[in-house]
Amino acid sequence: MTESTYRIQGNTGAWEVVIGLEVHAQITSESKLFSGSSTGFGAEPNSHVSLVDAAMPGMLPVPNRECLRQAVRTGMAINAQINRWSRFDRKNYFYADLPQGYQISQLYHPIVGEGEIEVTLNEKDPDSAVKKIGIERIHVEQDAGKLMHDQHPTMSFVDLNRSGVALMEIVSRPDMRSPQEAGAYVKKLRSILRYVGSCDGNMEQGSMRADVNVSVRKPGGELGTRTETKNVNSIRFMMQAIEYEAQRQVDLIESGGAVVQETRLFDADKQETRSMRSKEDAHDYRYFPDPDLLPVELDDAFLEECRASLPELPDAKRARYEALGLTAYNAAVLTAEAETAFWFEDLLAEGVDAKQGSNWLMSELFGALNKMGKTLDESPVNPKQAAELLGLVADGTISGSIAKQVFEIMLETGQAASAIVEEKGLKQTNDTGAIEAEIAKIMAANEDKVAEYRSGKDKLFGFFVGQTMKAMQGKANPQIINDLLKKALG
Repeated sequence: MTESTYRIQGNTGAWEVVIGLEVHAQITSESKLFSGSSTGFGAEPNSHVSLVDAAMPGMLPVPNRECLRQAVRTGMAINAQINRWSRFDRKNYFYADLPQGYQISQLYHPIVGEGEIEVTLNEKDPDSAVKKIGIERIHVEQDAGKLMHDQHPTMSFVDLNRSGVALMEIVSRPDMRSPQEAGAYVKKLRSILRYVGSCDGNMEQGSMRADVNVSVRKPGGELGTRTETKNVNSIRFMMQAIEYEAQRQVDLIESGGAVVQETRLFDADKQETRSMRSKEDAHDYRYFPDPDLLPVELDDAFLEECRASLPELPDAKRARYEALGLTAYNAAVLTAEAETAFWFEDLLAEGVDAKQGSNWLMSELFGALNKMGKTLDESPVNPKQAAELLGLVADGTISGSIAKQVFEIMLETGQAASAIVEEKGLKQTNDTGAIEAEIAKIMAANEDKVAEYRSGKDKLFGFFVGQTMKAMQGKANPQIINDLLKKALG
């Protein structure tokens, strides 16, 4: 692994950026962390709120087993320490969308301890640097509600649908040294969460967001004072926030000022961060064990069930695909997103050759979906239909060029490949007599080129192949054409 060479150039020389991320990932669960209310997105305001979520007097929280299970499975997926004994704490602060006046979280005894994630900084380059980013902890906590400031000219409205939704806070070590490293880390983390099924990773809907800690220092020097930019909900915005904030801190220090530990917000329109509030230390939240909740104790059977439920993860899948003969780049692309990997797995399950399937998926299907503005989940062609099309090419029923025509019709109509081939009469012919007859006609019409070819202009062979394919309307077997032309041309 090579160290990052990313630097902010100031008047006094180069500065190094130090980045740590706290990623909040909404746990995949039909109900909230301590109540049975729905976690569905996009419902009418305050329609998914129980008496527990609204903090009515006398209401007691009951932990959701599934939420704890998903956090443990996530910890196992990043090879982290799983703490058999953990505890919930109260984090006390007042905010209008926090009905209890405190948040139930985990400070002293989180459910998941130290782990790490390995990231590749440039997937397109098989020899790109690989870096391990340390994970300090994963703790489980409840989300707050949401304040809406644009619904009324003088008042803010409160929507408690999100109040009590289960979150994993995944805290990295300050191991990242560039916006690119931070971007690669979040992409890889999101990919793992989606494979595991513990979070859908939908940053646009807010089910995954990052608090970005940034400080600057002279390369290798003492750590500087950090700022925290809250709730950044896209990888691109996060990288822009890091770049802006690092430059701002360098300019501030070099002009004689000092960086203040504070919470900031990122303005995506202006591509800049701005101050939100001074940052309190943890003890200002007056953490103490939640008296309404017993400690969480995990037994062997629970841990074994969690481990057994884990799928094949991106790195293992990538290595397996390379062993099947795929290039490092193709394997990286196919495993980067869980949806792509699952689609490709379904294609392989239909008996498609790995190389043939990966090349077709990445060139033909991705290209078509890109033009249509659709995602893989919205593809008009499913893996079973794709496998039938590729099977017709593999067994010589149709040629590669005819397959492209058939695929276009499949995208428009949803018809099966075999039905289209039959209906349009597109079967590839292996009739050597018919092909020989066309070759004879082409040679008779191009005697000068035949003479040139026989005198040593080998490149003209492609001309004869093209003319023969054209005469056969693309339906002749290319291998048979090649063999018969070589024989006829001598």
